[in-house]
Amino acid sequence: MDGLSQSEMRELEQRMQKRQVKEFMNVFGNLVDHCFMSCVDDFTTKTLNSREGGCVSRCVQKQMALTQRLSERFQEQNQAMMGAAQQR
Repeated sequence: MDGLSQSEMRELEQRMQKRQVKEFMNVFGNLVDHCFMSCVDDFTTKTLNSREGGCVSRCVQKQMALTQRLSERFQEQNQAMMGAAQQR
């Protein structure tokens, strides 16, 4: 990256930001889809009943905890790989 010009660096940063937004939207969409399909089954009213609302809350909390833990494990593995590469 040291060989890139200022405009190339800005373009790279913009592409990375767009990719992050796209990935976030994909994760969010999957979360919504999963929790909706798992929890909502009564379409006779416009609002969630108490069981559905509780289910959605628990589902979102579990999925967010899972995502956070996976991110932490990924970072741990990445650091271990970087450390092993530096020792060579």
